[in-house]
Amino acid sequence: MALRHGCLRFRGLTEVSVHEITALEAQKRNKERVNLHLDGAYAFSITALEAARLKVGQRLSDAEVAQLRAQAEVDRAYDRTLRFLTYRPRSEAEVAKYLASKGVDEGVRAEIMAKLRRLNLVDDEAFVRFWVESREQSHPLGRMALRAELRLKGVRDETIERALRALDEEDSAYRAARKQARRYADLNDEQAQAKLGAFLVRRGFPYSVAKATVKRLVEESAAEGTLEERED
Repeated sequence: MALRHGCLRFRGLTEVSVHEITALEAQKRNKERVNLHLDGAYAFSITALEAARLKVGQRLSDAEVAQLRAQAEVDRAYDRTLRFLTYRPRSEAEVAKYLASKGVDEGVRAEIMAKLRRLNLVDDEAFVRFWVESREQSHPLGRMALRAELRLKGVRDETIERALRALDEEDSAYRAARKQARRYADLNDEQAQAKLGAFLVRRGFPYSVAKATVKRLVEESAAEGTLEERED
């Protein structure tokens, strides 16, 4: 065996290239990543944990460099995905679509998705609960509208239906209608009721629920008016 110009030559076998680690430099903006230099030139960045296993002067074969590069690709894509998840919970389909949009290799995507599932960082059951609760607090919707939104997020129908079983559409419609009714204060009763009913239907509530909700608000308004007359 002889070493010649960065290659290991084995008698009777083809030459195998070797590369020397000439520098391991921590990145200034991200201390968790280290720039790897091979044969006097920057090669790619790796995690600090991966860098701790290496040392300057160490020689790596082509296969070892390829393995490091592949792992570096996974680590970079995983870090980007974690940042994507910090803004709000995501469905599995949203994460997969994000990775594909960044040009991440299919095999790397599968590895990252598997890791995220193991760590419970993606969970469609939890995502649907979050989505429904968030809507209930700020923007109540009927089952129809919620179902459409969640399907657009790539969530399976059976997962959606399990989460929507407990939804009280009558209560959701009532809360949405009370808030919206203030905008129709200057309209006559017929116009206000028609607009309010149409608003609830657009929010995904069944016509029967919308009609019952408008009737309830009308009756409450009449009762409040009668009470005020009695107090006067």
